[in-house]
Amino acid sequence: MPTLDERLGLAERTMTALVADAELPPKIGVHPRPEGSFAHAMPAHLRGSDAGGGGDLLGMKWVAGFGTNNDVGLPAINAVVVINDAATGLPIAILDGGPITALRTAAVSGVAIRHFAPVVTGRAPRAALIGAGVQGHSHLAVVGRVLPGVSLTLFDRHPDRAAALAVAARETEGIGEVALAADARSAVADADVVVTAASFGPVRQVMTGDWLAPDALIVPVDYATYLAAEVARDAALFVVDDRGQFLANRDAGLFDGYPDPTATLGEAILAGTGRPDTGRVVVTHLGVGLADVVFGAAIVRQAEALGLGTILRS
Repeated sequence: MPTLDERLGLAERTMTALVADAELPPKIGVHPRPEGSFAHAMPAHLRGSDAGGGGDLLGMKWVAGFGTNNDVGLPAINAVVVINDAATGLPIAILDGGPITALRTAAVSGVAIRHFAPVVTGRAPRAALIGAGVQGHSHLAVVGRVLPGVSLTLFDRHPDRAAALAVAARETEGIGEVALAADARSAVADADVVVTAASFGPVRQVMTGDWLAPDALIVPVDYATYLAAEVARDAALFVVDDRGQFLANRDAGLFDGYPDPTATLGEAILAGTGRPDTGRVVVTHLGVGLADVVFGAAIVRQAEALGLGTILRS
């Protein structure tokens, strides 16, 4: 896996590449039982700077999410990433997509926080993290890096998982104070940055504007599980990772009441869009297959250099 700083760089490259240099459809999904489960196919192609295609990337992630797995001790998300040779289409690597999904998602959150977190002076920044699953754990290092000295408040509906996340947070570089909240509302009440990474269900759109500080940055990575549409509608800036994917999911009923985005994260970065002087900023990222391909290709390069992995030959 690339280092933390490399992951942040790869995530920013992915977001800006989505503006003009990539081809990917909205997630192709099916929704098996139990309620709230999904399986998505996420193909992506990145055009490199070499006009002959030498720097292109091609691949796909096949990912399944079953929130009920937490109750039986299984990962809620599992995935496989396939990297193809961009010149021939032949598959060249198969990777465990679980760690890639966790760390690329957190890295995109880090990019959003770096660009749009409110500037605070005279005290440590305050952040809240809702959800103590895989995504909660993967976000710790990123939050510590982009908000050094942060005072972090945690909440999960399973107290034992929240307690375990608190232990990990206290051992994470860059994180200062760590506190556990009795409920989600108290966790986010005075936070400068709020990251929601809860499993889908049982709540939906419960985090309304009266929960949040007036200039907070909210980064939902759990679709509309927590954040209410009114917060996005009233935000000074509403940004998504990929416009087409967001709109397709809104049409499918997963973002009822949400407005059209102001911009994509990549568009905002390339345009030099700054944080508004006042008001909330919402950066919703659903996860794009391009991030998995970019991260997967970097992992393959590192594995080849280190002689890691299993070689499969016909």
